[in-house]
Amino acid sequence: MAGGAVPAAGALLCALLWAAAAAGVGPGGSPAPGSFGRVYRGAVNISAERVYAFAYSSEPGQVDAVRVYVNSSSENLQYPVLFVVRQQKGVLSWQVPLIFRGLYQRTYNYQEVSRTLCPSEPTPETGPSDQIIFVDVSSMAPFNIAYELLVTRLKNFQLETNKAFNFTASPSQPQYFLYKFPQDVDSVTIKVVSDAVYPCSVVSVQDIVCPVYDLDHNVEFNGVYQSMTKQAAITVQRKDFPGEQFFVVFVIKPEDYACGGSVPSSIHGNVNRTWNLQRTKNLQVTIVPSIKKSVYVQAMFFSFLSFLSFYLGSVVVAFVHYIRVQRKASAGGLSPEDGSGIMTSSHPITASTPEGSSYGAIDESSSSGGRQLSSPERGVPAGSDTDSSVEEESDFDTMPEIESDKNVIRTKVFLYLSDLSRKDRRIVSKKYKIYFWNIITIAVFYALPVIQLVITYQTVVNVTGNQDICYYNFLCAHPLGVLSAFNNILSNVGHVLLGFLFLLIVLRRDILHRRAMEMKDVYTLDYGIPKHFGLFYAMGIALMMEGVLSACYHVCPNYSNFQFDTSFMYMIAGLCMLKLYQTRHPDINASAYSAYASFAVVICLAVLGVVFGKNDVWFWVIFSLIHVLASLALSTQIYYMGRFKIDLGIFRRAAMVLYTDCIQQCSRPMYMDRMVLLIVGNLVNWSFAIFGLVYRPRDFASYILGIFICNLLLYLAFYIIMKLRSSEKLLPIPLFCIIATAVVWAAALYFFFQTLSSWEETPAESREKNRPCILLGFFDDHDVWHFLSAAALFFSFLVLLTLDDDLDAVRRDKIPVF
Repeated sequence: MAGGAVPAAGALLCALLWAAAAAGVGPGGSPAPGSFGRVYRGAVNISAERVYAFAYSSEPGQVDAVRVYVNSSSENLQYPVLFVVRQQKGVLSWQVPLIFRGLYQRTYNYQEVSRTLCPSEPTPETGPSDQIIFVDVSSMAPFNIAYELLVTRLKNFQLETNKAFNFTASPSQPQYFLYKFPQDVDSVTIKVVSDAVYPCSVVSVQDIVCPVYDLDHNVEFNGVYQSMTKQAAITVQRKDFPGEQFFVVFVIKPEDYACGGSVPSSIHGNVNRTWNLQRTKNLQVTIVPSIKKSVYVQAMFFSFLSFLSFYLGSVVVAFVHYIRVQRKASAGGLSPEDGSGIMTSSHPITASTPEGSSYGAIDESSSSGGRQLSSPERGVPAGSDTDSSVEEESDFDTMPEIESDKNVIRTKVFLYLSDLSRKDRRIVSKKYKIYFWNIITIAVFYALPVIQLVITYQTVVNVTGNQDICYYNFLCAHPLGVLSAFNNILSNVGHVLLGFLFLLIVLRRDILHRRAMEMKDVYTLDYGIPKHFGLFYAMGIALMMEGVLSACYHVCPNYSNFQFDTSFMYMIAGLCMLKLYQTRHPDINASAYSAYASFAVVICLAVLGVVFGKNDVWFWVIFSLIHVLASLALSTQIYYMGRFKIDLGIFRRAAMVLYTDCIQQCSRPMYMDRMVLLIVGNLVNWSFAIFGLVYRPRDFASYILGIFICNLLLYLAFYIIMKLRSSEKLLPIPLFCIIATAVVWAAALYFFFQTLSSWEETPAESREKNRPCILLGFFDDHDVWHFLSAAALFFSFLVLLTLDDDLDAVRRDKIPVF
């Protein structure tokens, strides 16, 4: 009985309305019955109102939506026409002209408005249910104002899965539609595309709650939303909607500034009021199911197994090496392992490099000067300060202090490793261990506030629903828990795993080296590159922290936290250059404190560049000047082996050197190879400075990183060329690592330049670059960059670790410095 009471009551009310209309009631108070699809024209004033009633029936389980179109020719903003729509559970009202406000007090007025009414909830009744809508039209004007009214029922209000739907919207005519989750779908992605960039629009996903916020000034009050130019994508999950359904709302903004646009071209001068600006946009929406949980599992297995295979490969290489060592040791031809894991001969070995082959060699015939500190014939350790000259002491008064003076040693035309490895090994080793402990301290103090900040960012995104805060690739952003783009975080696991593996490899070499030292192996003390592992440990920690901070950045990538992703990249590039220089200059390399202080200055400049580097010419002038002066100062230090004092008198001394060596008498540089490297390096750095000053790239952080990488590659190429020029060998392992590094870096850079988002632009413009996943349906191009760059950095580290393994059986007074 109760179930049939509602339809009966609705029918009775409809009958009463028709009776009232027949009696002439309608204007002035009593409702007049209305028909869907019919245009009603009339006029209202302060003493004359009109009320329309529209009745309709809904089928069981069906959601019916009604759209109201109104129009008024009046331009009188003092007396607008007011429309109030009363429903069973809500009231919706607006005025005509409808006013939107923009920047700088500009207003946009529209005389034609259409709104979709909040649909009634589906009823579980077996029979149809009757619904009634009242539309009140009124005005406070003392004169008549004409209006038009049209009420229609929407046929395509509910969106279907995997089916595209096209429609049109404008600022005064927003649209929204209903979507219900299918039974077997837990997550969907709402994809919206448009052929036109402007007008700027907003896509919002809101729960089934009335009223629906579908105007520019209130669309951000509820749900999840994005600004949009040509495309947008929002991923939503069933668990976030208790009713397992939601509204997709489309709002056209009155201005385009939120999407990177300017004031509409139809507005000229200081006009602050615009009427009926044409801002219609054609949109297409498609809702597709997101990936299933099994894809998450596959992606995680792929990520971990891919990099754990490097561990397996390292174990295999170490095992094969161990077997070879044991076989050769059992044959009696080799001594135990040295600190690098490479076998050395157990009998005296002559130099494997030709005499005079050295850094800065000009005259091959004068190369004997590089060997005057230690002599293989007399067996004096290379680190000793004993005068080992072949001349008899009776010929002249020998002064060992002169030979031990670093300024005398470093002025020799031909330098050998024994000249630059005279300091106590234990003191130097402890000096380089400071790099390791300092970077751990830096990592802890840097990472903790970063993690706290990105957690706050993610919380703000989840609470406010504003997806313009973070610059994801929304077409391939897979949420997990509170994280919006878990795939971008997972892909950084390679940096952590390979960084830890590199630490294990370095630890193995360190342990073997210590064992050899304990055995008092003279070849460990006197032969090969000095084994200092502090910088290698620091490089491994830096690689791990790059993965951690890159993951933190990708929790919510944006303009404010991009330095999180690049800070340790600068440190990795800097540490690699320091390590390469330290290899043959162990006594004169930079201290950990000065190195990290320099990195801090670079990071400060990067932050200033992000803030001021967009349009401020003065910043680029100052930065370019600092860049050029720093390049000259560093070049001077390298050329003179740290003997050119940097103080206030440096410019006077530099001018004197230029005058005497280049103007007064133009002579060939004393250290030709070193000069060639520094000239090329300065040309590269000056080119970067000029490029920055002229073009002022917006991505300043990547610009600085490019400077670091180019300098590192230039120095590495020079080192390898000089190594080969000195008749040194490339063993199979470093040769393989060099080839792997080149191949993997080339592939990684290809994916790096596949720009998928850009915080240099507005969020809407950034989304134009979004693209679908390319790997396992889970990872995008940038994730592949993460994978490949981790492997490339790992191979690059191995190159530096193994590059000079061929010198383990060569005396240090035979190893040239370059």
